[in-house]
Amino acid sequence: MGLFKRNPFGHILFIKLWLIRIMGAMTHRRFKGFNELKIHGSEVIRNLPDTNVLFVSNHQTYFADVVAMFHVFNASLSGREDNIKNIGYLWNPKLNIYYVAAKETMKAGLLPKIMAYAGSVSIERTWREKGKEVNKQVKMSDVSNITKALDDGWVITFPQGTTKPWNPIRRGTAHIIKKNKPVVVPIVIDGFRRSFDKKGLRIKKRGILQSMEIKPPLDIDYENESMAEIVEKLEYAIEQHPSFLKVIPREEIKKSEELNKERQWRY
Repeated sequence: MGLFKRNPFGHILFIKLWLIRIMGAMTHRRFKGFNELKIHGSEVIRNLPDTNVLFVSNHQTYFADVVAMFHVFNASLSGREDNIKNIGYLWNPKLNIYYVAAKETMKAGLLPKIMAYAGSVSIERTWREKGKEVNKQVKMSDVSNITKALDDGWVITFPQGTTKPWNPIRRGTAHIIKKNKPVVVPIVIDGFRRSFDKKGLRIKKRGILQSMEIKPPLDIDYENESMAEIVEKLEYAIEQHPSFLKVIPREEIKKSEELNKERQWRY
């Protein structure tokens, strides 16, 4: 199996394997116990190539979203149909799954550092730093690391770059797509913001129905579609295009804003 080899980021695969197993065992009940995760589209996961796959998703918490995806992806690859019953799938997980995360987030505590070793591709935010708006130049080494991760396996990214809904998608994601021509798989999640605190570490409320919809890969003309066209296609795919606000009841938007304020106060 070559578990004592290193991945492109220098991580020893044997250590990564056990970190994923331990993290998975510790978090399973958050999605199948305290709360219930409703999954749709697990067959999409089983039909993907082993490398150069980019998952794009809306974002609700720092860590719970991506941990849930690790569970769902590995359960699906083990033959489970839209469920994560029986954590036996953690015994032989897919080790070349990565996710894009801000460097400052992954340094904030022991658990984030462990998760970083388990699979993060850390980047420097160009638009926000220490809670303040900034305007920094994109580091080419960050782009190179994402390319390296795609060459090795699957990459999860949250193209809005924030857990706040309806924020615009960062053009950097479109640049990555144009450059690497990956299979782009949209994911839409819900319920995580109500279940967990902002970091996604503490359970805020139990009995919440969480959902994860894995959609078929997007049809993208890598050569001829513009960055703006790809961005718009992503916005629709992860249901974060401004037009979706028109079909959401005003009461739901108000309720969501109140929950965000309450979570911010607690955080």
